[in-house]
Amino acid sequence: MTDTDSAADRRDRAVGCLLGLAVGDALGRPVEFQSSTAVADQYGRVTEMYGNGTHGQPAGTVTDDTELALCVARSLVETGEFDGADVARRFVEWYESDPFDVGLTTADALRAIRDGTPWDEAGQAVWEDRPEGSNAGNGSLMRCAPYALAFPDDDHRNQVLAADSRITHADPRCVESCVAFGVVCDRLLAGDDPEAAVDDALSLAADRDAPRAVRTALANATDHRGADLETSGYVIHTLETALYDATAHDSFEECLVTTVSRGGDTDTLGAVCGAAAGARFGADAIPARWLDPLNVADEVRDLATALP
Repeated sequence: MTDTDSAADRRDRAVGCLLGLAVGDALGRPVEFQSSTAVADQYGRVTEMYGNGTHGQPAGTVTDDTELALCVARSLVETGEFDGADVARRFVEWYESDPFDVGLTTADALRAIRDGTPWDEAGQAVWEDRPEGSNAGNGSLMRCAPYALAFPDDDHRNQVLAADSRITHADPRCVESCVAFGVVCDRLLAGDDPEAAVDDALSLAADRDAPRAVRTALANATDHRGADLETSGYVIHTLETALYDATAHDSFEECLVTTVSRGGDTDTLGAVCGAAAGARFGADAIPARWLDPLNVADEVRDLATALP
């Protein structure tokens, strides 16, 4: 492969990563919060972009998962660097636009920033105020894929991902899940084997003394027996299940259909799985029937092309 071919392949994977995030989000949005049994009763498997359902939106509509990732991507493209204050400002502007979907921890942190708390202190304050069981959601994991495109240097990317997570989600399980997911996406963008990509993330998690729950989730993500996979909004469940589905199947479509059809927090499972699967298979692997109704497809392509 020539350098030109290699660069073109990475661009296709980069576009696939962000488009995959948006497609997975939109595919999962209509069945968010439904059980797997309810999903099966109504759809069998979620193979199409359905309208209505949860949040009552048209087919192809994305949620806070993609909208916050787009805030990150726009900031990176327009500033040329990670500017936490700029990212936080964009998050607050988005929050004040009255979105139809926003996580509780994210909302608490963004209100605090709006009311004067520094961007790099708000997530910590919210985390300390929330009881165990409601303080380690997946709201930062779902938006962190753009950093893998922008920062191929491991050390810098790890620092940036940690800083971004702490804007809203300072729990170490959230922070280290974002760092680990950045490694996986980076390796997949380079064309590495998906299980090797997860293994690299697990090695880094051990080096960083990440919480045991993060390391266990990464270890389980490539154990393709699929036992006891959970679909709640807990960041550990999302990391494990989304990475399992992104690595266990032989096509982008099967990865996404499987994860969304599980029910639960389907928009975020779809977004995280879609970002990893898109980086793995590339943009050309995403079904056109899913892209055609996607309401942000053109901007996502433009931003993904501008980031690497």
